[in-house]
Amino acid sequence: MDEKRFVVALFGLTVALIAGYIAYRFVAALTVAVFLYYSTRRFYHDLERLRLPPRVRAVTALSVIAVPLILLLSSAVVLLVVETRRFLEEFPLAETLGEGNQWVERLTELSSLSLGNVVEAYRSGQFDPLIDFLLDNATLLTNTVSGLLLNLLITVVVTYYLLLDGSKFHEWVLRFDDDAIVREYFEAADAELEAVLYGNLLNVIAISIIAIATYTGYNVVAPEAVAVPYPTLAGALTGIASLIPVIGMKIVYLPLAAVTAVPTVMGGDTALLAYVGAFLLVAVVVVDTIPDVVLRPYFSGKTTHVGLLMLAYIFGPVVFGFHGLFLAPIVLVLVLTFGDTALPRLLGVEPTEPAERIPDGQRRLDEFAWTVADDDASDEPEASGSAGPDRDDDWPGVPGDRDRPAGGRRS
Repeated sequence: MDEKRFVVALFGLTVALIAGYIAYRFVAALTVAVFLYYSTRRFYHDLERLRLPPRVRAVTALSVIAVPLILLLSSAVVLLVVETRRFLEEFPLAETLGEGNQWVERLTELSSLSLGNVVEAYRSGQFDPLIDFLLDNATLLTNTVSGLLLNLLITVVVTYYLLLDGSKFHEWVLRFDDDAIVREYFEAADAELEAVLYGNLLNVIAISIIAIATYTGYNVVAPEAVAVPYPTLAGALTGIASLIPVIGMKIVYLPLAAVTAVPTVMGGDTALLAYVGAFLLVAVVVVDTIPDVVLRPYFSGKTTHVGLLMLAYIFGPVVFGFHGLFLAPIVLVLVLTFGDTALPRLLGVEPTEPAERIPDGQRRLDEFAWTVADDDASDEPEASGSAGPDRDDDWPGVPGDRDRPAGGRRS
C-alpha cells in the first residue's frame, strides 16, 4: 500500500512540476488574466439580475474591458499618424535640419500621400527603407508578433473560464481543508484580491474622468494655439497610465505640454508659454497629486497597507518585468493574508474574534455585575444573605457608589 502511495505521489509531483513550468513560461499572460478576472468578476455577477446565460455574461464582462481598450489604442495610433502628418506639413522640418537628413524628406513626402497613390509611391521606391527594415528583422518581428498574439489568446481564454468556473475551482481547493485553515485563508485572500484589483480599475476610471474634465476645462480658458489636442483621448490615456508606478500619468501630460509648447516656440509667440506652465501646474495638482492622495486609499483594499501596495507597484516591474505591475500586488496580498489568517493557526495561536476585541479602556459587561435593577436589588440581598461588598475597595464600580440606589449608580 505504501508503494502505491509513493508511486501516486511521485506521479503527482511530476505533473505538478510540468504544470508549474508551463505556468512559469506564460506567467505574464496568467497574471494579467487573474487581474482581469478580479476586475470583471463583480460586474459578471451583477449581470445575473438580467438573467443572462453564464457564457453571455462572461463575454459581456470581457467586452466591457477589451473593446474600449482596443478602440482607445487604435484611436491613439491613428491620431498620432494624423498629427505627425499635420506637423510635417505645417513646419518645414527638413529645411530646419538641413541637408543629410533624407529620411525626414521622405517622411515629408509620405505625409502628402493618400490611399489612391500608395501604389505609385511603392513603384517610385519611397517604401524601400521600410521594406528593407522589415526583411532584415523579419525573424524578430515574427517572434514578437506571434508571442504577443499567443499571450493575448491565453489571457482571454483563462479569464473567460475563470469567470465561468472560478467557483468550481474554489470548491475543489476547499476539499483539502484542514481545521478550516485553508477555507479561512482562501476566502480572506479572495476578498482582498478583489478589493485591491477591482480598486485598480476604479482608480483608472476615476482618474480618466478627472483628467478629461481638467483638459477640457483648460481648453475652454486657453487660446487655441496652446490647447490640449484631443482632451478625451488624452484623459483616457492618463487614467491607464496611472497603473504605471513612479512615473505614472507623467508620461501623458508631460508630452502633452511639450506638444503644445513646441509649435508656440517655433512660431515665436513665447508669451503663450504661460498657459503651458499653468497647464502643467493644474495637471500636477489636480490630475496627479490629489487623486493619488484622496482616491487611492479608498481603492487600495480592505486590509492591505497603502504604503506596501505602492512599494509593490514600484518594485514589481523592476523584479518581474512589466507583468510585475500586476503580479507584485497579488503576491503582496497573498503573503499579508497568510500572515494574518493561516500563520497564527499554524503556530497554535487562536485568532481573536472581532466581537471579542475590546478597545483599551473599555470595560466588559460582566464587570457591572453589582449594578442591577431596583426590583432585583431589593430582593437579592435577602435571598443570598449578603448585601455585596462591604468596602469600597471591593466594589467593582465607581468608588463611593456602594450606598447609592441601584438605579443611580455610576459606571
